[in-house]
Amino acid sequence: MDRNTQQETVAFNNSSVSLPAGKQRRSSAQSAVIIAVSWLILAVTLALDVYFTSVISENNTKLTEENQKLIKKNQNLEIKRHDLNQQIQKMETEWNKFNISRAQWSIEAYCPKENGGRLCESCQRGWRKRKAGCYAVINPQNINDWRNWTEARDDCRRMISDLVVVGDDTEKQYVSRINVGTKGFWIGLRVEDGKWKWIDGSDLKNSSWIKSPEEGHCAVSYINRGWESVSCSETNRWICEKEALSV
Repeated sequence: MDRNTQQETVAFNNSSVSLPAGKQRRSSAQSAVIIAVSWLILAVTLALDVYFTSVISENNTKLTEENQKLIKKNQNLEIKRHDLNQQIQKMETEWNKFNISRAQWSIEAYCPKENGGRLCESCQRGWRKRKAGCYAVINPQNINDWRNWTEARDDCRRMISDLVVVGDDTEKQYVSRINVGTKGFWIGLRVEDGKWKWIDGSDLKNSSWIKSPEEGHCAVSYINRGWESVSCSETNRWICEKEALSV
């Protein structure tokens, strides 16, 4: 082999040895980048995991607290429901006792014992019957026993009735005739919201029966004098009315 050929062979061999070293450096750099990116991804993943774990834990705590509040509220509602049921049962018991007592009172009031038996009347003693109604003229002799309009109505209610409500001219004349003396008697008519109203909620239909309404006034019936508007705080006698008993 000549000298030139030997030199070329050596140069070629030297060149062939130097190429893998460059590739190795590039490969190492790429590996370093991949490792760095992997660590970065891992770090971000761990950070996100910690963050979401914290958020989930916080939300779970809030949900637990809200659930406890709802459980407490439900327990309180159950207690109130139980109390209301007891109140309803108590009211039903009292209502039944009242009905029995009222039925017994009705028997005694409308069907008093006479000669060992009972004779039932449409109206109890002391009441006057007209058509389907019973009327009671409450006429205390002592003026100190007279009542204002509200007190008079309360007394009627105590007797399972109310102040008289007049439906037509015929009944108006009847109420006027059963008045006693010259003083007036309260009837179930008063001024509400600038209008004459009966205690059953209906309006006075015939405005000629009494003068224009004045707040704080109620109606008084006089014998042969019609009706007058006076202060509800005045004291007078009164007329009660209730339905007649069907016998």
